[in-house]
Amino acid sequence: MGSEPTRMDKIAGLKEILALDPKNSFARYGIAMELAKSGETAAALAEFDTLLANDPDYTAGYFMAAQTLATAGRTAEAIERLKAGIGCAARSGNSHALSEMQSMLDELDR
Repeated sequence: MGSEPTRMDKIAGLKEILALDPKNSFARYGIAMELAKSGETAAALAEFDTLLANDPDYTAGYFMAAQTLATAGRTAEAIERLKAGIGCAARSGNSHALSEMQSMLDELDR
């Protein structure tokens, strides 16, 4: 087993942070990522949706939500999420995220 924290430990720790600070974007993003990694798509997307409702400028949230949707075969929704993310990245001047999302959009939108 080792001392590696389990996925449940990570989520529990992040949920403790959220209990103290419900709008903590980093903690919510972490939970969404852990859920997505374990294939809990619906739960992950719910966390991404809450994250982006609370913090519409959290650019990585759009990108990772789009990747989660694409992995689940929900291409049209992934494309919509990428378009929103590209708008966010453009507003915040995040050219790296913008180019990553644009190339994913080009892949999906053929």
